[in-house]
Amino acid sequence: MADDRPLSLHVPEPEVRPGGTPDFSGVKIPKAGSVRRPPVDVDPAEIRDLAYSIIRVLNRNGEATGEWAGTLDDEAVLAGLKTMMRVRAFDRRMLMAQRQGKTSFYMQCLGEEAIACAFRKALGPGDMNFPTYRQQGLLIADDYPLVDMMCQIYSNRRDPLKGRQLPIMYSSKQHGFFSISGNLATQFVQAVGWAMASAIKGDTKIAAAWIGDGSTAESDFHSALVFASTYKAPVVLNIVNNQWAISTYQGIARGGSGTFAARGLGFGIPSLRVDGNDYLAVHAASKWAVERARKNLGPTLIEWVTYRAAAHSTSDDPSAYRPKEETDAWPLGDPVKRLKNHLIVREAWSEERHVQAEAGIDAEILAAQKEAEAHGTLHTGPKPSVRDMFEDVYEEMPPHLRRQRQQAGY
Repeated sequence: MADDRPLSLHVPEPEVRPGGTPDFSGVKIPKAGSVRRPPVDVDPAEIRDLAYSIIRVLNRNGEATGEWAGTLDDEAVLAGLKTMMRVRAFDRRMLMAQRQGKTSFYMQCLGEEAIACAFRKALGPGDMNFPTYRQQGLLIADDYPLVDMMCQIYSNRRDPLKGRQLPIMYSSKQHGFFSISGNLATQFVQAVGWAMASAIKGDTKIAAAWIGDGSTAESDFHSALVFASTYKAPVVLNIVNNQWAISTYQGIARGGSGTFAARGLGFGIPSLRVDGNDYLAVHAASKWAVERARKNLGPTLIEWVTYRAAAHSTSDDPSAYRPKEETDAWPLGDPVKRLKNHLIVREAWSEERHVQAEAGIDAEILAAQKEAEAHGTLHTGPKPSVRDMFEDVYEEMPPHLRRQRQQAGY
């Protein structure tokens, strides 16, 4: 007889809600240094297991171990630590500015600094990132002027984008940072298309796509994988799995695939899972994937396993959907503290020097903020001209826009 029971849907639920005890027992963490490093020209079929493990370099004692270690010397590691500290101080200062009404909106990358900062150091001149709104580290690691970033956040008269973008949606061709799209996941197909164009032209520049765990549920994500795998585009496909979309835990977007990295296996794309709070692991895996793309070996998909320690944005209250203690319970720790401890173990750093560096960086960020605010903020000072909205849309301004500009008095 036919089964007449009514059908039902499975709706994934996070392990813990506010008021409960944080539980990350489902995050299986292998021993640091235990995951092998394959050659860059490996057959993707031979490394399917790397889509289910987690590449780690730094162990609990702050030591670098395993085959993925050794891509950076102490000087480069220290520079990476200071860059992450600069990103964190920048975020802290801009969050405060938003609370003071100096800008309308801000998004931190607290706890995720290692991913963008270390990845940028693996790229070369002319390579292009197609980021989301939480990769400010890509710009700061490439020495993009902090004052320009702040002026864009304030939408003041020095805003490089002339008030045309939301705060934190930066753009810089010179620094390999493509204009951010507020419609998430579009940047994935854009990056693949840019990489294909680079290959068609016979260029040497590669692309990097960025997406969050929640946006992998968008159709653009899957379209990008189709084209990247079919045409072996020179692109690195980055998934930042920080456990939470704006209020939805990562299991909703992940579905039954087990891991986000596993999504690449069905397309024949070599896929890695990496400890996103381990600066050394991030750099090593990034360098491996970039080399693959540069050698015309095709795309690599990387899932960066991390945790969004802050709110999704200044418009979000995470206490409504996750325990307040969850950040401290995250088993992969804090990327800044872990890299600091590594340098101290190597006797290349100390607690005293770290405190001094923090003070110096805070002073640097404050000075940049004062300079940016001298050009105006959201509610004070001069703004970009209304005339600017008519410019840079067409190569030659059509008559109807010229008339509208004149009617506006410009």
